[in-house]
Amino acid sequence: MLEIRLHGRGGQGAVTGGELLAKAAGLEGKWSQCFPKFGVERRGAPVQSYCRIANERIKIHQELYEPDVVIVLDSSLMDSVDVTSGLKEGGMIVLNSKLPPGDVCLEGNCKVHTVDATTIAMEKLGRPIVNTAMLGAFVKVNGVVKLESLIHEVKDHFGEKLGAMNVEAVKACYEAVK
Repeated sequence: MLEIRLHGRGGQGAVTGGELLAKAAGLEGKWSQCFPKFGVERRGAPVQSYCRIANERIKIHQELYEPDVVIVLDSSLMDSVDVTSGLKEGGMIVLNSKLPPGDVCLEGNCKVHTVDATTIAMEKLGRPIVNTAMLGAFVKVNGVVKLESLIHEVKDHFGEKLGAMNVEAVKACYEAVK
């Protein structure tokens, strides 16, 4: 089972991103679940979303304490949130950042991938909503779901016009991730 924790700010689409990833896995016959963790936060406040993907029925339904992968939608969160908390030894972080992976300073033994999803989202969507773009980077470096499955879910969720724009962001980050 692969456990993924998404970190974002309210309004950035961390919850929707987890849902799209879980649905893409379902298209491939995998078992998945997604759920958010937030309280009375408002737009801009830190939020988390969890996603599990497995080849067999998932029997646990609780917060992720030791994720295999962490996806960080907003690098400014790293100043106030320990995004590596509980990350398994040798785990993976996919970070929205202009920095190359080697310049990202994190505790522990983890593999870091970076992509400038904000710039890509501004170019493709006209706004800094990076959830779908970051999923493109994630599927490139992890491969738990196919790019085609993610694209299908993005189109289905957002409709024709907005879906096409988000697909462009997904593809651009898929190609740009380091």
